[in-house]
Order: sequence, then structure tokens, then C-alpha cells
Amino acid sequence: AGFPISSPGDFNSVIEISKAVTWPVICALTRAVERDIDVAFEALQYAKHKRIHTGIGTSDEHIRYKFNSTREEILERAVAATKYAKRFVDDVEFYCEDAGRTDNAYLAQVVEAVIKAGATVVNIPDTTGYCLPEEYHDKIKYLMEHVDNIDRAIISTHCHNDLGMATANSLSGVMAGARQVEVTINGIGERAGNTSLEEIAMILKCHKQLEIETNINTTKIYPTSRMVSSLMNMPVQPNKAIVGRNAFAHSSGIHQDGEHVRRLEGGLLHELADDLGNGAGIVRADDTDFIGLISQVFLFKFLRNADRAVAELAGDEQGIAGGGKIKYQALLVLGAVLQDGGMCTGSDACHGDGGQGRSHQFQGFSSVHFVKV
Repeated sequence: AGFPISSPGDFNSVIEISKAVTWPVICALTRAVERDIDVAFEALQYAKHKRIHTGIGTSDEHIRYKFNSTREEILERAVAATKYAKRFVDDVEFYCEDAGRTDNAYLAQVVEAVIKAGATVVNIPDTTGYCLPEEYHDKIKYLMEHVDNIDRAIISTHCHNDLGMATANSLSGVMAGARQVEVTINGIGERAGNTSLEEIAMILKCHKQLEIETNINTTKIYPTSRMVSSLMNMPVQPNKAIVGRNAFAHSSGIHQDGEHVRRLEGGLLHELADDLGNGAGIVRADDTDFIGLISQVFLFKFLRNADRAVAELAGDEQGIAGGGKIKYQALLVLGAVLQDGGMCTGSDACHGDGGQGRSHQFQGFSSVHFVKV
């Protein structure tokens, strides 16, 4: 909920969040400093379920250049901070800052020691966003196999997106045994951001073979994304996975052909759009070319929703003909639309009639005609 000692704003945000919601665990961040922990507990006074998240850097770079210390001293400080936080709350999370660059054997030593001191969750951050998914997976797996008391705590991932791998690294950590993922709406966060909640939630929902479930109400994802974007004045890039404006838009006919089509027949894309609660389902692409229009008809077809396709796409559309934008009404020939196969051949008939009426030629079935209105 915030880092209470960092500013009055953060302190007050933890208080107000604690008052506003009662079901979630409210977590306050600290350094491995007693005063930090004191202030965090004060900010959590109204929280029904309290957690203090304390920790310290564990990589040799942090130990040497940030703390001018030794591994032994850092281990002592880690244990002392965990024990001190445990005096205030039962739920203590410990973070090993820069765990991504920390020697695995030393990291396991720290993790085992803080669990023994009372940590209920141990956070393994890729602070620099530098790890490869395989490296991060192996790090979590190493801890699961070499920390004797690992069963007494939950391992958490915390990944940064500097190289665009936050979601991949977090998922790799989950597959290696982590059972908490630290995420943000729209992937916001310092520098290049953090792991996106919406991406992890929908990956786990789609890939049921992983046998990992969350209690996230996915129908709230899209409206929450828009709310966060508006309140923070941070627009979501149009091609952002899951919540981007174009995430479910198609404008290229080739994507409706071959193996891609067979995957769509299972209704996965339509299910995803509905699950997100955006109220739009599969949206129309911004592309005004008729090929984009027909692609959408195919998309609806393979989602077994041809009636909706006609209803949605039989209205006015922007087309390009005779060198200018002209409104067309699509007169969809259902007998053609509902047949299997086919893509636009890109013949001259598509663009050379001066806007007096045009037809698309399709491989495998008859034409779909458009007339000017």
C-alpha cells in the first residue's frame, strides 16, 4: 500500500487504504531499519490484516557499494529486521533486494535464516530487470531445493521490465514454485515498469494445464486499467497486451487463415475479451481498408457468432475507393461468409471501381459485395 517512512503522502495512503478495504492483506514497505518498521506499524493501525515488508540488498554489488558491508553483517541485519517486525505483526515479508544478481548459495542462506526468524513470505526480486527467464526459474528452483524450511514460507516474485521480460520471468518463477507474484495494473512502476497484473492473471487463466488459479475477478481488469490510466494520466499503449485498445482488433486477413483460425475455433479470443469486462468483445480495427472489415467477419465466423458479425458489420464503414474515403454499407452474403476457407485475393476489383460498387474475390467461395450509400 505504500512506503510509510518515505513521505507523509505514503504514510497517509497506507492509513486510508487500510480504512477503505478490509478483506485484502495491507502491506507496508520498510528498509531493514527499526524506525522504518515502527512507522510502518503505525500506518497499519487500521488494517484488519497487516503485513510488514522489510528487507535488504543481498547481491555483492549492494553489499560492497551500497552498504560498505560484508555478507555476514548483512545476514545479521536481515535476521534482526525480521525478528523486530515480527514483534508487531504475524505476517512478515522479507525482500532480498537485487536477488537476481545474488549468488544462489548465499541467497539460500539468507532465505533460510529469515524464515527461521519468522518471515512468512520471502520476495526474490529481479531488481535490475536483467535476468533471463531460464535464469530466474533456476534461481527459484534452487531455493526450493536447497532451503530446508522452505515449506514454512511462500516464495514471491518481483520482476522489473527493463528488458521486457517481467512477465516471462514472473511466470518462470511460478513454474519453479513461487506462489505469490508482485504485479501492477498496466505494468506501471519505476523505470520500465513491473510485471502486469492483467498479463499474469490471463496467462494463468488461459493455460489451465499449469493447474494454478488466482481469485482475481477478471471482468474487473479492463475498467480498472482504464481507471488507473486516467487517475495517473498515463495512457495505455494501443498494442499493450490484454488491455490495449488494439489487443483484440484484427486488420490483416492473413491472421484468419491456417492454424490461427483453428485455434480461434475454440472461442479463446472471444472468451478473453468477455473475461476482461470491457463490454466490447472483439473490437473493430481502426484500419479502414475493406480487408480489415472482412477479416473481422471471418473472426466472428470462427467464433461461431456470425449473426453478431452481420449485425455489427452491416452498418456504415469507412472504405477507400477512387482515392478518397467513402461510406459503404456491407451487404454480407451469408452463404459466402459461412463457407470454409478463403482469403481476399487482392485483385484489382477490390479498389478500381471508382466507388460505384465493388466486390472482394475470395479463394474457395463467391464474392462479398459492397455498394455505396
